Amino acid sequence: MADIIIELAILFITATLLAYISKLFRQPIIPAYILAGIILVLTGLVETNSVVSMISTLGIAFLLFIVGLELEFRRLKDVGLVSTFGGSILCIALFGIGILAGILLGFSYMQAVYIGLVIAFSSTMVVIKLLSDRSELDTLHARIIIGILLVQDLFAIIALFVLSSLNGFSFTSLGKSLGILTGILIILFLASKFILPLIFKYAARTEELLFTSAIAICLALIALFEYLNLSIAIGAFLAGVALANLPYNIEIISLVKPLSDFFAIVFFVSLGMLLNIKTINNILIPIIVLLALTIILKPFLIMLLTSFFGYKKRPSFLISMSLAQTSEFSLILAVLGLSLGHLTEELFSIVTILAMVTMGLTAYIFQFEPWIYKLLSKHLSWFEKVSKEEPEYIPRKISKDVILAGYDRLGYNIFNTLKQMKRSFLVVDYNPEVIKTLASKRIPCMYGDIGDLEILNRLDLKDVKMFISTVPDRQDNLLLIKKTKEANPNSVVIVTSMNVDDALDLYDSGADYVILPHFLGGERMSILLEESNKDIRKLLEYKISHVKELKKRRSLGHRHPKRHRHR
Repeated sequence: MADIIIELAILFITATLLAYISKLFRQPIIPAYILAGIILVLTGLVETNSVVSMISTLGIAFLLFIVGLELEFRRLKDVGLVSTFGGSILCIALFGIGILAGILLGFSYMQAVYIGLVIAFSSTMVVIKLLSDRSELDTLHARIIIGILLVQDLFAIIALFVLSSLNGFSFTSLGKSLGILTGILIILFLASKFILPLIFKYAARTEELLFTSAIAICLALIALFEYLNLSIAIGAFLAGVALANLPYNIEIISLVKPLSDFFAIVFFVSLGMLLNIKTINNILIPIIVLLALTIILKPFLIMLLTSFFGYKKRPSFLISMSLAQTSEFSLILAVLGLSLGHLTEELFSIVTILAMVTMGLTAYIFQFEPWIYKLLSKHLSWFEKVSKEEPEYIPRKISKDVILAGYDRLGYNIFNTLKQMKRSFLVVDYNPEVIKTLASKRIPCMYGDIGDLEILNRLDLKDVKMFISTVPDRQDNLLLIKKTKEANPNSVVIVTSMNVDDALDLYDSGADYVILPHFLGGERMSILLEESNKDIRKLLEYKISHVKELKKRRSLGHRHPKRHRHR
């Protein structure tokens, strides 16, 4: 017992030190944990034992419990076909390419299937964390990315179930497993509708009761699936899905996440401990080939797909580069494959190294994205040739008094105000669905990205009196200020920023006003308090007006951005 405690202490101290170093250099934390495992094995400080393996297995289960809790199908509605249909096509295409690559590299068909799955999925954990750090979770490209990742997560869960059922495979056993799973799904669906809401309504009175109730549901499903010889990871995932529709799911995530993180750290460290470093020379060629598929071919296919759905080169580029890595699900599948005897130690090492390298590269891609885009921008115009011609409505005789870049959410308020003021204006947006809607209503609009010099040149800025940008990208707004002021020094330029430092830079560059959305609510509330202090009926009037506006926004599909819980 003492040895186990000492080994766990060494494991967590090593993992923590490498996590600090990782954060210092702004790197994803998962590769740091895997590296900790490699160091522990090489130094002989910790040996893989049954306790570490058990905690590691629970780590997989709790990771998928959180995935289930965060499952929101509403996200798919926001970005429609490109996430659901496009994401499905992408998974199938990459899966097929991965299988072909595996066979050509000399792996067996079963091993090639695992390679296909590894290539097909991207990391929800890493990508959402990096998008959140850049305050981009509510942007168009982020909503599409999250939608695609959700589709991939669903495919990964299906793959996990099918592969775990292949051990001692027969059609009878598969049919039995599917029958049992269907029965459990029906029971869980009914429970989530009629029983769990009543239990958790009472449990939500205290955090302790809410926490223990959620853990009890999770462990009950894990125990049931273990008893039925089914994957406990699927059981944990379904437990999360059953609780996801409760009004307390965010609170449950915040309470469960520290415990989940404890088990997950042991899981990722144990991956590094299972790596056979001595075989790296023998697997160098497969690593290079699969790395090229992940960071070159995969983004190419994603960009081709998003362009086909009508998105310009900038959002398509951002989506494709953000998904150029393998997933934490790849690691979970690799552990499953190793335990079932489907994978060799060499292929397990390939999958783990691929995850470490691609997740690490993603952090650099996000950091240098503006520079990479600028470098490749001219060559990316080719992708726009496959884009569908999006409808625009630009009357020949239009006085572009005001140009509004970005219609969704913040831009929608400004749009309504401009209409009430009867100002002549043109809307520029790079969401094809927005432009389609505006064009059908014969509202002057142009499909494009204000970060694209060609679009700015098309706008003929010398006649523009005011340019309002609700796009929070710093580089795009700097370019906009420069080009607008060069064309017409008297133009008023209003831009948007998500942080104070960028806002001050934009003022220094010539912006007439910088909108900071996070501060707007406080400023508006101050005005409201002053007015209602004199007459409390004002507050009631604002409430009625606000409720009416919120209902209208809900009908338009506008969602207020919320703080995302990270896995």
